[in-house]
Amino acid sequence: MLEKGALTGITVLDISRLLPGPYGSMILADHGARVISIEDKRFIAEGFITTVNRNKEHISLDLKTPEGKEIFFRLVKTADVVMEGFRPGVVQRLGVDYETVCKVNPGIIYCSITGYGQTGTYVNRVGHDVNYLSAAGILDLIGAPDSPPAIPGVQLADIAGGGMNAVIGILLALIARSQTGKGQYIDISMTDGLLGFLSIPLFFHQLTRQIPTRSDAVLSHRYACYNTYETADGRSLSIGAVEHRFWKKLCEHLELTEFIDLQYDDSRRLEIIDILRSVFRQKTLDRWDSELGDMDICWGRVQNLEEVLKAPLFREREMVVDLEGKNGKTTPVIGIPIKLSRTPGKVRTPAVGFGESTVHILREIGYPEDDIATFQKKGIV
Repeated sequence: MLEKGALTGITVLDISRLLPGPYGSMILADHGARVISIEDKRFIAEGFITTVNRNKEHISLDLKTPEGKEIFFRLVKTADVVMEGFRPGVVQRLGVDYETVCKVNPGIIYCSITGYGQTGTYVNRVGHDVNYLSAAGILDLIGAPDSPPAIPGVQLADIAGGGMNAVIGILLALIARSQTGKGQYIDISMTDGLLGFLSIPLFFHQLTRQIPTRSDAVLSHRYACYNTYETADGRSLSIGAVEHRFWKKLCEHLELTEFIDLQYDDSRRLEIIDILRSVFRQKTLDRWDSELGDMDICWGRVQNLEEVLKAPLFREREMVVDLEGKNGKTTPVIGIPIKLSRTPGKVRTPAVGFGESTVHILREIGYPEDDIATFQKKGIV
Protein backbone atom coordinates (compact mmCIF):
# COMPACT_ATOMS: atom_id res chain seq x y z
CA MET A 1 0.00 0.00 0.00
CA LEU A 2 1.38 3.43 -0.97
CA GLU A 3 2.09 5.88 1.82
CA LYS A 4 -0.37 8.75 1.98
CA GLY A 5 0.40 11.49 -0.51
CA ALA A 6 -1.48 14.26 -2.26
CA LEU A 7 -2.24 11.88 -5.16
CA THR A 8 -2.85 8.69 -3.21
CA GLY A 9 -5.68 6.79 -4.91
CA ILE A 10 -4.83 8.04 -8.40
CA THR A 11 -3.60 5.43 -10.90
CA VAL A 12 -1.50 6.48 -13.87
CA LEU A 13 -0.66 4.35 -16.92
CA ASP A 14 2.42 5.75 -18.61
CA ILE A 15 3.10 4.36 -22.07
CA SER A 16 5.67 7.05 -22.89
CA ARG A 17 9.42 6.48 -23.12
CA LEU A 18 12.73 8.25 -22.56
CA LEU A 19 12.52 11.53 -20.59
CA PRO A 20 9.48 13.86 -20.93
CA GLY A 21 6.65 11.50 -19.98
CA PRO A 22 8.60 9.42 -17.45
CA TYR A 23 9.83 12.61 -15.75
CA GLY A 24 6.24 13.85 -15.46
CA SER A 25 4.91 10.52 -14.18
CA MET A 26 7.76 10.42 -11.65
CA ILE A 27 6.47 13.67 -10.14
CA LEU A 28 3.01 12.13 -9.87
CA ALA A 29 4.49 8.98 -8.31
CA ASP A 30 6.56 11.03 -5.85
CA HIS A 31 3.30 12.46 -4.53
CA GLY A 32 1.53 9.16 -4.03
CA ALA A 33 0.01 8.23 -7.38
CA ARG A 34 0.34 4.63 -8.42
CA VAL A 35 2.26 4.81 -11.67
CA ILE A 36 2.46 1.77 -13.92
CA SER A 37 4.93 2.32 -16.72
CA ILE A 38 4.25 0.25 -19.83
CA GLU A 39 6.91 -0.28 -22.48
CA ASP A 40 7.54 -2.71 -25.28
CA LYS A 41 10.75 -4.59 -24.49
CA ARG A 42 11.83 -4.11 -28.09
CA PHE A 43 12.60 -0.51 -27.13
CA ILE A 44 14.78 -1.26 -24.12
CA ALA A 45 17.86 -0.45 -26.20
CA GLU A 46 16.57 3.10 -26.76
CA GLY A 47 17.31 3.96 -23.16
CA PHE A 48 15.78 3.23 -19.78
CA ILE A 49 16.56 6.23 -17.60
CA THR A 50 16.60 4.91 -14.05
CA THR A 51 16.68 8.34 -12.41
CA VAL A 52 13.11 9.09 -13.53
CA ASN A 53 11.65 5.65 -12.78
CA ARG A 54 11.65 5.61 -8.99
CA ASN A 55 8.43 5.05 -7.02
CA LYS A 56 6.89 3.24 -10.02
CA GLU A 57 5.90 -0.19 -11.25
CA HIS A 58 6.96 -1.30 -14.72
CA ILE A 59 5.57 -3.87 -17.11
CA SER A 60 6.67 -4.87 -20.59
CA LEU A 61 3.84 -5.13 -23.09
CA ASP A 62 3.52 -5.39 -26.85
CA LEU A 63 0.55 -3.16 -27.72
CA LYS A 64 0.61 -4.34 -31.33
CA THR A 65 -0.78 -7.72 -30.31
CA PRO A 66 -4.46 -8.37 -29.49
CA GLU A 67 -3.45 -9.91 -26.18
CA GLY A 68 -1.26 -6.94 -25.29
CA LYS A 69 -4.07 -4.56 -26.10
CA GLU A 70 -6.49 -6.57 -23.99
CA ILE A 71 -4.12 -6.35 -21.02
CA PHE A 72 -3.81 -2.61 -21.53
CA PHE A 73 -7.57 -2.07 -21.56
CA ARG A 74 -8.02 -4.17 -18.43
CA LEU A 75 -5.69 -1.72 -16.75
CA VAL A 76 -7.49 1.26 -18.31
CA LYS A 77 -10.77 0.28 -16.64
CA THR A 78 -9.48 1.23 -13.19
CA ALA A 79 -7.00 3.96 -14.21
CA ASP A 80 -7.38 7.71 -13.81
CA VAL A 81 -4.69 8.92 -16.19
CA VAL A 82 -3.00 7.70 -19.37
CA MET A 83 0.21 9.37 -20.56
CA GLU A 84 1.79 8.83 -23.97
CA GLY A 85 4.66 10.38 -25.88
CA PHE A 86 4.46 8.90 -29.39
CA ARG A 87 4.44 10.90 -32.61
CA PRO A 88 0.96 12.13 -33.60
CA GLY A 89 -1.08 9.31 -35.15
CA VAL A 90 0.81 6.42 -33.57
CA VAL A 91 -1.67 5.75 -30.75
CA GLN A 92 -4.49 5.79 -33.30
CA ARG A 93 -2.72 3.11 -35.33
CA LEU A 94 -2.17 1.08 -32.16
CA GLY A 95 -5.81 1.50 -31.17
CA VAL A 96 -4.99 3.02 -27.77
CA ASP A 97 -5.88 6.64 -28.57
CA TYR A 98 -8.05 8.87 -26.39
CA GLU A 99 -11.26 8.29 -28.33
CA THR A 100 -10.89 4.52 -27.95
CA VAL A 101 -9.73 4.63 -24.34
CA CYS A 102 -12.52 6.90 -23.14
CA LYS A 103 -15.10 4.44 -24.50
CA VAL A 104 -13.75 1.95 -21.96
CA ASN A 105 -13.29 4.55 -19.21
CA PRO A 106 -15.20 7.82 -19.81
CA GLY A 107 -13.53 9.49 -16.82
CA ILE A 108 -10.02 8.97 -18.13
CA ILE A 109 -7.59 11.87 -18.37
CA TYR A 110 -5.39 11.28 -21.38
CA CYS A 111 -2.20 13.30 -21.85
CA SER A 112 -0.17 13.30 -25.06
CA ILE A 113 3.33 14.83 -25.07
CA THR A 114 4.89 15.62 -28.44
CA GLY A 115 7.51 17.97 -29.81
CA TYR A 116 5.23 20.29 -31.73
CA GLY A 117 1.70 19.31 -30.69
CA GLN A 118 -1.21 17.47 -32.27
CA THR A 119 -2.01 20.26 -34.75
CA GLY A 120 -0.16 22.83 -36.80
CA THR A 121 2.47 23.04 -39.50
CA TYR A 122 5.02 20.88 -37.65
CA VAL A 123 2.60 18.15 -36.55
CA ASN A 124 4.51 15.42 -38.40
CA ARG A 125 8.01 16.80 -37.90
CA VAL A 126 10.45 14.76 -35.80
CA GLY A 127 12.72 16.42 -33.29
CA HIS A 128 14.65 16.38 -30.05
CA ASP A 129 15.28 18.85 -27.25
CA VAL A 130 17.72 20.99 -29.22
CA ASN A 131 15.24 21.33 -32.09
CA TYR A 132 12.40 22.47 -29.82
CA LEU A 133 14.72 25.00 -28.16
CA SER A 134 15.62 26.23 -31.63
CA ALA A 135 12.05 26.60 -32.84
CA ALA A 136 10.97 28.39 -29.66
CA GLY A 137 13.68 31.07 -29.96
CA ILE A 138 15.49 30.04 -26.79
CA LEU A 139 18.62 28.46 -28.25
CA ASP A 140 19.37 31.72 -30.07
CA LEU A 141 19.82 33.39 -26.67
CA ILE A 142 22.26 30.87 -25.18
CA GLY A 143 26.02 31.04 -25.63
CA ALA A 144 28.77 33.53 -26.44
CA PRO A 145 27.85 36.42 -28.77
CA ASP A 146 30.55 35.59 -31.30
CA SER A 147 29.85 31.85 -31.44
CA PRO A 148 27.01 29.58 -32.58
CA PRO A 149 24.28 28.95 -29.99
CA ALA A 150 25.34 26.65 -27.15
CA ILE A 151 23.26 23.57 -26.37
CA PRO A 152 22.41 23.46 -22.64
CA GLY A 153 23.72 20.51 -20.66
CA VAL A 154 20.20 19.69 -19.43
CA GLN A 155 17.06 18.90 -21.43
CA LEU A 156 14.93 22.00 -20.88
CA ALA A 157 12.30 21.11 -23.47
CA ASP A 158 11.84 17.54 -22.28
CA ILE A 159 11.67 18.39 -18.59
CA ALA A 160 10.07 21.83 -18.35
CA GLY A 161 8.33 22.14 -21.71
CA GLY A 162 7.06 18.55 -21.67
CA GLY A 163 7.15 16.72 -18.34
CA MET A 164 6.29 19.60 -16.03
CA ASN A 165 3.55 20.99 -18.25
CA ALA A 166 2.09 17.51 -18.54
CA VAL A 167 1.89 17.33 -14.74
CA ILE A 168 0.22 20.74 -14.59
CA GLY A 169 -2.29 19.70 -17.23
CA ILE A 170 -3.06 16.41 -15.48
CA LEU A 171 -3.58 18.11 -12.11
CA LEU A 172 -5.87 20.71 -13.69
CA ALA A 173 -7.85 17.96 -15.40
CA LEU A 174 -8.14 16.02 -12.14
CA ILE A 175 -9.58 19.10 -10.44
CA ALA A 176 -11.98 19.63 -13.33
CA ARG A 177 -13.07 15.98 -13.17
CA SER A 178 -13.76 16.30 -9.46
CA GLN A 179 -16.15 19.13 -10.32
CA THR A 180 -17.73 17.79 -13.51
CA GLY A 181 -17.21 14.03 -13.32
CA LYS A 182 -15.72 14.10 -16.81
CA GLY A 183 -12.24 13.29 -18.05
CA GLN A 184 -10.56 15.06 -20.95
CA TYR A 185 -7.72 15.08 -23.45
CA ILE A 186 -4.50 17.05 -22.89
CA ASP A 187 -2.30 18.11 -25.81
CA ILE A 188 1.20 19.04 -24.58
CA SER A 189 3.70 20.44 -27.07
CA MET A 190 7.21 20.76 -25.69
CA THR A 191 7.83 23.67 -28.05
CA ASP A 192 4.67 25.41 -26.85
CA GLY A 193 5.82 24.97 -23.29
CA LEU A 194 9.13 26.68 -24.01
CA LEU A 195 7.53 29.88 -25.28
CA GLY A 196 6.66 30.87 -21.72
CA PHE A 197 10.40 31.08 -21.07
CA LEU A 198 10.47 34.16 -23.31
CA SER A 199 8.46 36.39 -20.97
CA ILE A 200 11.41 38.63 -20.03
CA PRO A 201 12.94 38.81 -23.54
CA LEU A 202 9.49 39.68 -24.89
CA PHE A 203 9.07 42.39 -22.24
CA PHE A 204 12.35 44.07 -23.19
CA HIS A 205 11.62 43.65 -26.89
CA GLN A 206 8.31 45.44 -26.49
CA LEU A 207 10.02 48.10 -24.39
CA THR A 208 12.95 48.78 -26.74
CA ARG A 209 11.73 47.39 -30.09
CA GLN A 210 15.07 45.61 -30.38
CA ILE A 211 15.46 41.89 -31.04
CA PRO A 212 17.23 40.21 -28.09
CA THR A 213 20.70 38.99 -28.95
CA ARG A 214 22.86 36.30 -27.44
CA SER A 215 24.68 37.25 -24.22
CA ASP A 216 23.70 40.89 -24.62
CA ALA A 217 20.68 41.49 -22.44
CA VAL A 218 20.11 43.06 -19.04
CA LEU A 219 19.90 39.56 -17.55
CA SER A 220 22.49 37.96 -19.79
CA HIS A 221 26.05 39.31 -19.66
CA ARG A 222 25.46 42.84 -20.97
CA TYR A 223 26.32 44.46 -17.67
CA ALA A 224 28.88 43.67 -14.99
CA CYS A 225 26.20 43.40 -12.32
CA TYR A 226 24.67 40.27 -13.93
CA ASN A 227 27.49 38.18 -15.23
CA THR A 228 29.85 35.27 -14.65
CA TYR A 229 33.52 35.55 -13.78
CA GLU A 230 36.50 33.21 -13.83
CA THR A 231 38.48 32.79 -10.62
CA ALA A 232 42.21 32.21 -10.06
CA ASP A 233 41.80 28.42 -10.07
CA GLY A 234 39.89 28.27 -13.35
CA ARG A 235 36.51 27.98 -11.64
CA SER A 236 33.64 30.46 -11.98
CA LEU A 237 31.24 32.48 -9.88
CA SER A 238 28.08 34.33 -10.74
CA ILE A 239 27.05 37.86 -9.86
CA GLY A 240 23.34 38.75 -9.92
CA ALA A 241 23.37 42.22 -8.37
CA VAL A 242 20.47 43.60 -10.39
CA GLU A 243 19.15 45.93 -7.70
CA HIS A 244 21.31 48.98 -7.05
CA ARG A 245 21.68 48.28 -3.32
CA PHE A 246 23.36 44.94 -4.08
CA TRP A 247 25.59 46.46 -6.73
CA LYS A 248 26.58 49.30 -4.36
CA LYS A 249 27.60 46.83 -1.65
CA LEU A 250 29.64 44.76 -4.13
CA CYS A 251 31.47 47.84 -5.42
CA GLU A 252 32.18 48.98 -1.88
CA HIS A 253 33.56 45.59 -0.91
CA LEU A 254 35.78 45.41 -4.01
CA GLU A 255 36.89 49.05 -3.47
CA LEU A 256 35.45 50.06 -6.81
CA THR A 257 33.20 52.82 -5.52
CA GLU A 258 33.71 54.87 -8.67
CA PHE A 259 31.42 52.39 -10.47
CA ILE A 260 28.52 52.55 -8.03
CA ASP A 261 26.54 55.03 -10.11
CA LEU A 262 27.58 53.48 -13.43
CA GLN A 263 25.77 50.16 -12.98
CA TYR A 264 23.84 50.42 -16.27
CA ASP A 265 26.00 52.97 -18.08
CA ASP A 266 26.31 51.67 -21.64
CA SER A 267 29.32 53.82 -22.41
CA ARG A 268 31.35 52.24 -19.57
CA ARG A 269 29.88 48.74 -19.31
CA LEU A 270 32.69 46.90 -21.14
CA GLU A 271 35.30 48.70 -19.07
CA ILE A 272 33.56 47.73 -15.83
CA ILE A 273 33.18 44.10 -16.93
CA ASP A 274 36.89 43.89 -17.77
CA ILE A 275 37.90 45.33 -14.41
CA LEU A 276 35.67 42.90 -12.51
CA ARG A 277 37.10 40.05 -14.56
CA SER A 278 40.57 41.10 -13.48
CA VAL A 279 39.53 41.41 -9.84
CA PHE A 280 37.84 38.02 -9.64
CA ARG A 281 40.82 36.28 -11.28
CA GLN A 282 42.98 37.32 -8.33
CA LYS A 283 41.56 34.75 -5.89
CA THR A 284 40.38 31.15 -5.97
CA LEU A 285 36.71 30.26 -5.82
CA ASP A 286 37.08 28.98 -2.25
CA ARG A 287 38.70 32.26 -1.24
CA TRP A 288 35.84 34.22 -2.76
CA ASP A 289 33.39 31.88 -1.06
CA SER A 290 34.98 32.57 2.30
CA GLU A 291 35.16 36.30 1.64
CA LEU A 292 31.77 36.97 0.12
CA GLY A 293 29.89 34.41 2.19
CA ASP A 294 26.41 35.64 3.01
CA MET A 295 26.97 39.22 1.93
CA ASP A 296 23.91 40.87 0.38
CA ILE A 297 25.28 41.06 -3.14
CA CYS A 298 23.55 38.15 -4.91
CA TRP A 299 26.52 35.99 -5.78
CA GLY A 300 27.00 32.24 -6.14
CA ARG A 301 29.52 29.48 -6.78
CA VAL A 302 29.17 27.83 -10.18
CA GLN A 303 29.02 24.25 -8.92
CA ASN A 304 29.46 20.98 -10.76
CA LEU A 305 27.30 17.91 -10.20
CA GLU A 306 29.62 16.32 -7.66
CA GLU A 307 29.59 19.49 -5.55
CA VAL A 308 25.82 19.77 -5.77
CA LEU A 309 25.36 16.22 -4.48
CA LYS A 310 27.55 17.04 -1.48
CA ALA A 311 26.29 20.59 -0.83
CA PRO A 312 24.96 21.12 2.71
CA LEU A 313 22.07 23.21 1.35
CA PHE A 314 20.61 20.35 -0.66
CA ARG A 315 21.19 17.83 2.11
CA GLU A 316 19.46 20.13 4.60
CA ARG A 317 16.58 20.69 2.19
CA GLU A 318 16.37 16.94 1.47
CA MET A 319 16.91 17.68 -2.19
CA VAL A 320 19.72 15.14 -2.20
CA VAL A 321 18.88 12.02 -0.22
CA ASP A 322 20.50 8.61 0.07
CA LEU A 323 18.36 5.77 -1.21
CA GLU A 324 19.11 2.14 -0.52
CA GLY A 325 19.06 0.03 -3.65
CA LYS A 326 18.13 -3.61 -4.05
CA ASN A 327 21.80 -4.52 -3.67
CA GLY A 328 21.87 -2.93 -0.22
CA LYS A 329 24.09 -0.05 -1.34
CA THR A 330 22.98 3.55 -0.92
CA THR A 331 23.04 6.02 -3.80
CA PRO A 332 22.41 9.76 -3.71
CA VAL A 333 19.22 10.69 -5.56
CA ILE A 334 17.43 13.95 -6.23
CA GLY A 335 14.69 14.67 -3.72
CA ILE A 336 11.23 16.27 -3.91
CA PRO A 337 11.27 19.98 -4.77
CA ILE A 338 7.59 20.60 -3.93
CA LYS A 339 7.39 20.72 -0.14
CA LEU A 340 3.84 20.04 1.06
CA SER A 341 3.23 20.31 4.81
CA ARG A 342 0.36 17.82 5.19
CA THR A 343 0.87 15.40 2.33
CA PRO A 344 4.58 15.56 1.47
CA GLY A 345 6.00 13.64 -1.42
CA LYS A 346 8.60 10.99 -0.74
CA VAL A 347 11.30 8.99 -2.46
CA ARG A 348 10.03 5.56 -1.44
CA THR A 349 11.55 3.01 -3.77
CA PRO A 350 14.47 2.91 -6.24
CA ALA A 351 13.89 2.63 -9.95
CA VAL A 352 12.11 -0.58 -10.83
CA GLY A 353 13.77 -2.84 -13.38
CA PHE A 354 12.47 -2.99 -16.94
CA GLY A 355 9.35 -5.19 -16.88
CA GLU A 356 9.95 -6.14 -13.25
CA SER A 357 6.30 -5.69 -12.19
CA THR A 358 4.78 -7.53 -15.15
CA VAL A 359 3.87 -10.84 -13.52
CA HIS A 360 2.60 -9.21 -10.33
CA ILE A 361 0.29 -6.85 -12.21
CA LEU A 362 -1.00 -9.54 -14.56
CA ARG A 363 -1.94 -11.64 -11.53
CA GLU A 364 -3.57 -8.61 -9.94
CA ILE A 365 -5.89 -8.02 -12.91
CA GLY A 366 -6.95 -11.64 -13.01
CA TYR A 367 -4.71 -13.53 -15.42
CA PRO A 368 -3.96 -17.16 -14.43
CA GLU A 369 -0.42 -18.51 -14.41
CA ASP A 370 -0.90 -20.46 -17.65
CA ASP A 371 -1.91 -17.31 -19.53
CA ILE A 372 1.04 -15.40 -18.10
CA ALA A 373 3.43 -18.16 -19.19
CA THR A 374 1.90 -18.07 -22.68
CA PHE A 375 2.28 -14.29 -22.88
CA GLN A 376 5.92 -14.60 -21.92
CA LYS A 377 6.55 -17.37 -24.45
CA LYS A 378 4.96 -15.35 -27.27
CA GLY A 379 6.84 -12.18 -26.32
CA ILE A 380 3.63 -10.31 -25.55
CA VAL A 381 5.06 -9.34 -22.15
